[in-house]
Amino acid sequence: MTKTILGLSGSLRRASFNSGLLRAAADVAPEGVTIQIGSIREVPLYDGDLEAASGLPTAVRELQSQLGAADALLLVTPEYNNGIPGVLKNAIDWLSRGEGLGLFVGKPVAVIGASPGGFGTILAQNHWLPVLRTLKTDLWTQGRLMVSRAESLFDDQGNLTDERTRESLRKYLAGFASGL
Repeated sequence: MTKTILGLSGSLRRASFNSGLLRAAADVAPEGVTIQIGSIREVPLYDGDLEAASGLPTAVRELQSQLGAADALLLVTPEYNNGIPGVLKNAIDWLSRGEGLGLFVGKPVAVIGASPGGFGTILAQNHWLPVLRTLKTDLWTQGRLMVSRAESLFDDQGNLTDERTRESLRKYLAGFASGL
């Protein structure tokens, strides 16, 4: 039986290291696991007045549907100013609205990320902890993947070119998927 992991990149940049890491994850997913790449690009800034007037935006409803159908969630997070990216936090905030909160409860979640800095995305990954606890997710903590010095590991289009990192990603995903 195939397991599905919804993958979300926290970057909107065309040649994003994190979007490239997510694409690589889809390529190296273990047998029997599919990583469905979702998009946060069309998710508007959260506005309670918009929600009250119009309900959940179409992009949010689509992501909620994908999350509901997935066996797990993979967040691929950049680190901006030692924290989580606003666009990804905004998307998660929207996803948790209405019936969406229940989609997170008990959902296996893993967090990885890539950064040009020397520490990878350690602070952003740690910054996600209270958010994921609040949503009552089943956070996978048996491995970590923080890709540092990303500019030397990805090409100009944001594709992962480093085989050592690809192998680390493969092992990480195998560990995460083994519990699904």
